[in-house]
Amino acid sequence: MTSLTAFKEIAKANQHLFHPVVRFEPPKDRLLQLDFTENKAALIETDLGDTSKFTAYINQQLSKANARYGIGGYAEHRTVYRISKVFDAIEAGDEPRRLHLGTDIWGKPNTTVMAPLDGIVHSFAFNNQFGDYGATIILSHSLNAFSFYTLYGHLSLNSIKNIEEGNRIEKGDFFAEFGIPAENGSWPPHLHFQIILDIGEWKGDYPGVCKFSEQDRWLANSPDPDIILQLNKFL
Repeated sequence: MTSLTAFKEIAKANQHLFHPVVRFEPPKDRLLQLDFTENKAALIETDLGDTSKFTAYINQQLSKANARYGIGGYAEHRTVYRISKVFDAIEAGDEPRRLHLGTDIWGKPNTTVMAPLDGIVHSFAFNNQFGDYGATIILSHSLNAFSFYTLYGHLSLNSIKNIEEGNRIEKGDFFAEFGIPAENGSWPPHLHFQIILDIGEWKGDYPGVCKFSEQDRWLANSPDPDIILQLNKFL
């Protein structure tokens, strides 16, 4: 049995135990699925390199749909990453990174983020490049003796102000919040939530975007976050 298969079996059997990562109250609250592929004409016409215009686009979409959050992006091949050198090819002629490995939840700045289950602060960092994660926290978890990690990107600087590696986070604890563009990598406020099965030597960071040609390997190590979030059923 592969690690991915084992994780899926354990996670599905324990879905009733997971705490919401963000506050969401159906049917009062609504979700909007947001598409950041080249098929989205309105998005292509927006100057995504201008964070204020990008944020205005997100807010407009949420307002039109009367939605509390926008959500989506897992395994999505995104044109949006052309705005940042973080995702460019390292060598001339090489393939840039464009395939998203997590789920994004778009909402208001300072939206609270809660732990889906008990965890330990594995690491944290301020990845302060345009287009990067900004403030980032990674938690380690054990579920039925299976160890894995969850990554929270685009947070506020307050989220990493008073924490230390090894801190225990209880299930349901409010431990972070959505950051503003000045502290979240210059993105509209949102949370990048990603599951990581084998984190290797990474600390405070882990790729949230991969080359399309390498998707099988990366997606096998970062399964669909909705197995924990359980939000797509409300779309």
